[in-house]
Amino acid sequence: MTRYLLPLALAASVAFPAMAAAADTTPTPRIIVTGEGQATTPPDLALLSLAVMREAKTARAALDANNDAMAAVIAAMKAAGIKDRDLQTSGIQINPRYNYTNKADGSQEAELVAYQVTNTLSVRVRDLDKTGEIIDKAVSLGVNQGGGITFTNDDPAATVTAARKKAVADAIAKAKTLAEAAGVNLGKVLEISDQSFTPPPMPINAKAFDAARSAVPVQAGENAYSVQVTVTFELK
Repeated sequence: MTRYLLPLALAASVAFPAMAAAADTTPTPRIIVTGEGQATTPPDLALLSLAVMREAKTARAALDANNDAMAAVIAAMKAAGIKDRDLQTSGIQINPRYNYTNKADGSQEAELVAYQVTNTLSVRVRDLDKTGEIIDKAVSLGVNQGGGITFTNDDPAATVTAARKKAVADAIAKAKTLAEAAGVNLGKVLEISDQSFTPPPMPINAKAFDAARSAVPVQAGENAYSVQVTVTFELK
């Protein structure tokens, strides 16, 4: 009879670890919440996109005219205190322009009438009080294409950190409310992830400056930096 005891004992020794392993893989009760936080700060940097377009019968003539106008714009930027490191050419385009005539057979005849050259300059303005003056001067010297202006911060890390702390506090408050309503207790934090949002650029239209008589009025306002965090809590 005793010869059957050994196999039974072996079977039991195998079964108990398997049961323990199964218990270890039981999902931990948890709750996942999203918190949001926002912090604001005045901008200390303006990013301008200024473009000069010139048109002529030949590409060479259009490029020469554009070069003269853009050289004057760059010289004005430097005279206004903009450093070389804050001036960057961001694009040069040379495009033919055609006139299209409808023909009797329904087709179109294309006639090359001119070449257009566009040179775009990116400018960082660190003295915000000069932003309107710089835009006005640039338009007076030949900037005639739509661009963009963005008021941003050279180092927004401290503001983003403040927003992140608010987002985590918001997530904890939400988790406590939900746990209390469900009659359970919060445990330790199992996982945290976050996502930051920066202010979008504000568009400008160079054509609106054609009739400007003085410095363009510019309001910098405040920048709002937002953070979302997703926090996973253990439930006890």
